[in-house]
Amino acid sequence: MLCYTCFRKEALKVTERELISKKDLLELTGISYGQLYRWKRKNLIPEEWFIRKSTFTGQETFFPKESILARIDKIVNMKDDLSLDELADVFSPNLSEVALGREELEKRNIVTKETLDFYIEQQGASAVYDFENIICMYALDKLLQTGEMTFEEGKGLIQTMTEHYPKLQGKTAELIFFRKMGMSGFVIATSPGEVYFEPRVRLVARISIGQCAEELKIKLS
Repeated sequence: MLCYTCFRKEALKVTERELISKKDLLELTGISYGQLYRWKRKNLIPEEWFIRKSTFTGQETFFPKESILARIDKIVNMKDDLSLDELADVFSPNLSEVALGREELEKRNIVTKETLDFYIEQQGASAVYDFENIICMYALDKLLQTGEMTFEEGKGLIQTMTEHYPKLQGKTAELIFFRKMGMSGFVIATSPGEVYFEPRVRLVARISIGQCAEELKIKLS
């Protein structure tokens, strides 16, 4: 796998999402100031998504555009069926009590049989798999199903997720998959933050780990 220890300021910035101002967000989505901050208090929107930046008019609040719009869309579409507390539980990354066997993973169609077989080949069989195992399988399956990643490259994803996912402890993070000169590598970056790569690195894909957790929680509920 490609070493990524050499970062340069002038190189490609890959984790800073396009931002949207609070004013534009409220206008675009039609939600009120009160709703936005109520959802924040209920932990439906992470604190770290409220980014304070200096502008020519003073301090303003911005959000990672893609993430906040996707989250608001989910809240609006689900709030009629679930209470805010239930929604907070859906969006919470705390799934430490989840443990499923192979048969249950296949029955619930969490990942494909091919992905599950490959994961077990790399990590060994187990009677049950905890959430750290399952979210790794899920991210692996996402990239394999798009055709963006080979099984051989998937070994690097498993190694990266296995080593670093336990350190996240509920932080907002994304998995970044990149290539350079035919070699590939993975980075887990926490947000807000920036990661700079050396020149000629090609960003292949990036996956929100929090979004994976949300999707899994819905599948497992």
